[in-house]
Amino acid sequence: MEDEPTMCGLLRQGLTEEGHVVAVASEGREALAIAESEPFDLIILDVMLPGLDGFSVVKRLREQGNQTPVLMLTARGADADVIRGLNLGADDYLTKPFSFEVLLARVCAVARRGPVAQPVVIEFAGLSMNQGTREVRRLSRTISLTRTEYSILLLLMRNAGRVVTRERLIDGIWGEDSDIESNTLDAFVRLLRAKIEGPGEAKLIHTFRGVGYSLRTEP
Repeated sequence: MEDEPTMCGLLRQGLTEEGHVVAVASEGREALAIAESEPFDLIILDVMLPGLDGFSVVKRLREQGNQTPVLMLTARGADADVIRGLNLGADDYLTKPFSFEVLLARVCAVARRGPVAQPVVIEFAGLSMNQGTREVRRLSRTISLTRTEYSILLLLMRNAGRVVTRERLIDGIWGEDSDIESNTLDAFVRLLRAKIEGPGEAKLIHTFRGVGYSLRTEP
């Protein structure tokens, strides 16, 4: 997932010649969509992608539970950039210029680690999410969610009992550079509430005005 066509072509050719099957994206949102669509052994991610930068892509993948190993490849080698990338969930960080032999060694090393084990099913107060099948249930009923509703609920489930700020929800679902407004988030949360809080069922999504939302059982 690289924004320079020449570099991208060389990497693809080199990795293919080494026996790897390679998928390529030149834009951040395309990279995220490809990473979400099928399993990969490794993601090589440029920081300076148009549309959605590499930092935002790795952040969103990790928040969605995608633990595919990520090697960040970029000209931005400042300590602050390296620290940010690793803190967001990257497994390694390689700066340009680099030799293909070093890249290949890093690829092999990171890929050997494999994804960090994550629970397939997350449960809270009778609500469950199967991250493998994307099935959502509350007790005996199955709940059909849109992709955005699912992503919001996953973030809330992973932080059950804690308040998730509006900014974190918007960044996690739409990206840091999105122009999504707070009332759009509110609209999606209302739709999500209507689906997971049926008649006679306890309220689970609580609003903290001016701050964000929290998944919890208390009033």
